[in-house]
Amino acid sequence: MNRAPLLQRSWLVLLVLAVVAACAPRPPVKPPPDLVRLEGDAVPALVDDQGYDDLDLAISQSLAYLARVPADRGFRFGEDTYERDWMIRSLEDFRSLIAARPEAEALRRQILSRYRVYRSSGRDGQGEVLFTGYFEPVIDGCRQPGPGCRIPVYGLPEDLLTIDLSLFGERFAGQRIVGRLSGNSVVPYPDRRAIEEENAIAGKAPVLAWAANPVDLFFLHIQGSGRVRLPDGSSVGLRYRATNGRPYRSIGGLLIETGEIPREQMSMQAIKAFLKDHPERRSEVLAYNPSYVFFETGTAGPVGSLGVALTPGRSLATDPSCFPRAALTFVACQKPLQAAPDRIARWVPFGRFMLNQDTGGAIRGPGRADLFWGSGAYAELAAGHLKHTGTLYLLILKPS
Repeated sequence: MNRAPLLQRSWLVLLVLAVVAACAPRPPVKPPPDLVRLEGDAVPALVDDQGYDDLDLAISQSLAYLARVPADRGFRFGEDTYERDWMIRSLEDFRSLIAARPEAEALRRQILSRYRVYRSSGRDGQGEVLFTGYFEPVIDGCRQPGPGCRIPVYGLPEDLLTIDLSLFGERFAGQRIVGRLSGNSVVPYPDRRAIEEENAIAGKAPVLAWAANPVDLFFLHIQGSGRVRLPDGSSVGLRYRATNGRPYRSIGGLLIETGEIPREQMSMQAIKAFLKDHPERRSEVLAYNPSYVFFETGTAGPVGSLGVALTPGRSLATDPSCFPRAALTFVACQKPLQAAPDRIARWVPFGRFMLNQDTGGAIRGPGRADLFWGSGAYAELAAGHLKHTGTLYLLILKPS
């Protein structure tokens, strides 16, 4: 019996099956959760470099926020969810714990026995988080326009609309758009170029003050809050109210791409120096970021997205779609040692408990976080230069 045709048919069948298997859709690879729960020895020693100073104040601000949210609201830690009252109980418990100013080893034992510790999956899935910083700037300006004070600091425009798209269907849950009416249609709100160069909203928004320097005002937008120092020595406090809904784009990234500032030298201070030395590029560079911030006045310090005052060195901004609001966190990163008001001697490792109390336009995903440094020369230096990787942990009491 000639078996060759049979063997050939068998090989042909196997080949077809192999091709079909290769072309068959593979199940999607499930990405790691934003937060991964750690166990036992995987939990590091969490040593606070500030010895708990101001930590109680920061915890109180998170508790004030939690007291306002519905009791049935869930707070997601990776694959686990906790109710509001458990968040409150966890923060109150930790506040009592640090009241005794425990040594590092005693605190570690308490955390291991009573708390769950989660680590951010980071931007690489292995826990690497890029940390940047922000601060409360003070810029020069006036209450009325005049020589050297001609740049308006706008409040909320009367024609700005914010539309909650979730009202139009479940598929739009969590989405919103910002725009204004044009006839019977909603159109995008004017971008930075139109507002600053074409006076697109003149007469449609209150002017809270007049700034002396457009670059200083731009970075006030980036920071989200600050103060305008007036000629008589008084000041106008400003805090974030809304944006024009346009996406944030980094002018630092632009100047790196064009080769005008080397990546390793990039900082807020480097950008300011470049724009001072190249005034002909200023309008073009600033307009590269179409996002524009509108403010409201206030006497209190900077207020984060939770509606509570931020605590210098203790408040953190993250992506609210990845991390639970108001949660207790621990940051392991680097901080600068100051050699002069405008010069860093060196960077050193540090660890610190912080509270997740803010968000930011450029802070997206589990691999990004922004530290609030406060105000003053050190805060500006640290915020302007911090661009270091580290690790982010979140803590909550173990369920009863």
